[in-house]
Amino acid sequence: MSYTSNYTTLIFDIGDVLFSWSPQTKTSISPNVLRKILSSPTWIDYERGRISQAECYARVGGEFSIDTVEVGRAFKDARDSLQSNDELISVIRHLKARSNGMLHVFAMSNISAPDYEFLRTKPVDWSLFDDIFTSAGVGERKPNLGFYKTVLSSTGADPSRTIFVDDKMENILSARSLGMRGIVFDDHHKVVRALYNLLGDPVERGRQYLTLNAKKLLSVTDNGIFLRENFAQLLILEATHNQDLVDLTDTPRTWNFFQGKPLLTTEEFPFDLDTTSLGLTVMGSPEDVAHSVMDDMLDYIDDDGIIQTYFDHRRPRFDPVVCVNALTLFYSYGRGHQLDRTLHWIREVLLHRAYLDGTRYYTTPECFLYFLGRLLEVSNDAYLAVYLKPLLIERVQERIGAGGDALALSMRLRLCAYLELRNDVDLRTLLPLQCEDGGWEIGWIYKYGSSGISIGNRGLTTSLAVKAILEMQRFPSPPPSPSTVLAKPEQAHTAAQSPPRRFLQHKSDSSITASSISTSIGQY
Repeated sequence: MSYTSNYTTLIFDIGDVLFSWSPQTKTSISPNVLRKILSSPTWIDYERGRISQAECYARVGGEFSIDTVEVGRAFKDARDSLQSNDELISVIRHLKARSNGMLHVFAMSNISAPDYEFLRTKPVDWSLFDDIFTSAGVGERKPNLGFYKTVLSSTGADPSRTIFVDDKMENILSARSLGMRGIVFDDHHKVVRALYNLLGDPVERGRQYLTLNAKKLLSVTDNGIFLRENFAQLLILEATHNQDLVDLTDTPRTWNFFQGKPLLTTEEFPFDLDTTSLGLTVMGSPEDVAHSVMDDMLDYIDDDGIIQTYFDHRRPRFDPVVCVNALTLFYSYGRGHQLDRTLHWIREVLLHRAYLDGTRYYTTPECFLYFLGRLLEVSNDAYLAVYLKPLLIERVQERIGAGGDALALSMRLRLCAYLELRNDVDLRTLLPLQCEDGGWEIGWIYKYGSSGISIGNRGLTTSLAVKAILEMQRFPSPPPSPSTVLAKPEQAHTAAQSPPRRFLQHKSDSSITASSISTSIGQY
């Protein structure tokens, strides 16, 4: 995917973002009083460059009944405590270096001239910044809009392509009001993740994560136990078509969920129809083998005509998702009619929304809907398309915007892509869930039937997220929002006298671009 970030400018606050300082001093001035001084009108004038340091300290001493010498000593202690945020500075350096000269970095701070002069003595690579704007130099302070407008004018930055990072909400609000993307610096790791997501290619970063963790994309339970299992590996292979990423058990016929010794269950764990159905369809087994296995499966149908989960009559279990995956296998080989009663029950599950709280073995409604869409796509059966697809479209439309973890969102987006349903809402929710390492947060797919312990796999979530983003790109771009069409009052007045533009425009056939993906990330 050819990708160019929508953002070209970064503006960082200095105090409590690029540098941190301690309000603890060796003087008699308490941290609480020190903070009051910093928000006083006298200090504001000082930071605007309107009064000298000597005059500021003298005024502050009088206003707060503190000896002027003590004031000077307190602020000297505070300056001496300044420590650079080396981890964040390293991230900024990395982001700028990989932008090929497209990213410009600035600092913007409420700071007096003497304090800034002292700050520049700190051992930091100041060349990282294309320019630094101080309130003393500009004569304005944040959150006053004039300071921001001066910076934008001086740098030539486009507000809509500018990211502003500050620790104070009121400063962020002012930046946002001018069209900038504001990030509140309240959690270091959250901010770093946001920067990588806003300035990186989500698909390329996701692929790098998968490659770096090839053969190690293990599943894990919600209580932290790692599992070697086949099901997630098969789904990763199906999504990526890259066998180098996965570690699969070499099996000639039927499949077991576990690789090696089962964990958190019985010591003897039977082979199952679910993993076997998935394995035979993903791996493309020889027809004679597939038909032989399906012959065996027909022995595991209950009195209601529902195909079971295990190749073990001592474990009479059934689950809608398992049924769907068995149906996928049978319809792929022209034998779907042999599971007619199972198919009818699956449609009843869909019709009555019986899946909304998950199933015995699968955690979310998206699991059922996703594998049902997979049944239609893999089988490409005309009868199934008529029997299931219209109702499936209705049920998927009901789920758009319903929330969920990264895996549920990715499944929903992939399903929407297959059903040709545009879904910007869930795409905007999915993109910020990408982690610093390029992979997505874990999502839960299945669970132990008896204990309810959930199982997830970051490799699976990431492979489906990457696939979902790529598939969403082929949809036409949405029409411009009223905020972009009617940006100014005079434009609104003119527009009110003209016929509605939406009746005059032809449908756009442009695809979702990488730039619009970056914008989607930036909206959250």
